[in-house]
Amino acid sequence: MVGRLVLLLLLLGPLGLAGAYWSGFWRPPPAWDPAAPLDIRAEPNLLTSWKLARMELQPESCAEAFAASGRSLRRLPDRSSDHGCPLENVVRLEGDGVTLQPSRPTVTCPMAAAWALFERHALQPAAERHFNSWVVAVRHLGSYACRNVYGRAEGRRSEHATANALDIAGFTLADGREIRLPRDWDRGEAGAFLRELRDGACHSFKAVLGPDYNAAHADHFHLDRGRWSRCS
Repeated sequence: MVGRLVLLLLLLGPLGLAGAYWSGFWRPPPAWDPAAPLDIRAEPNLLTSWKLARMELQPESCAEAFAASGRSLRRLPDRSSDHGCPLENVVRLEGDGVTLQPSRPTVTCPMAAAWALFERHALQPAAERHFNSWVVAVRHLGSYACRNVYGRAEGRRSEHATANALDIAGFTLADGREIRLPRDWDRGEAGAFLRELRDGACHSFKAVLGPDYNAAHADHFHLDRGRWSRCS
């Protein structure tokens, strides 16, 4: 009898919580609330990737995430294109204490949210672990480029064609040291740092391609929030 009662409670407990949630009677903490905006400051959890993906279907949720995280967001106007390269829901990417060089690129808002997560929860912790320092500047090779994958004359459009990708080539630490691709990919602590960044980026971006992927990515990390998932 007791066993059946316990089983019944186990079965009804989740249903009761679900009912309380949808009725508005109970809400979990924001980090675990599917309806709450993503808080970039909070430690990533099982809902983080879902909240990032939601931004692609509900663009307003991206701006809400930056507001909930106490982060500013410089939105840019949409731009149509006759060549399959429209700009929609784009912003000017800005780091949190990190300078993007040579300029602040234009990226989609979900890309900016993914970058903010990567910077806070992967980039700076890795710099602290490997160098007892922090990253003050990131050198990039661009975001928006109206072209096909690999610049081919035919084929599908690159994620760069809609500013949904960013290529990263190097990092400058607060103590002045520079970590670059491809120079440092296989060099001791710097190489370990770069590989940890590659792996950490895979938690925020859909596709992360680097020197281990192919020769075309030997000198940079390609990061995007596109349809295809790949971490290499």
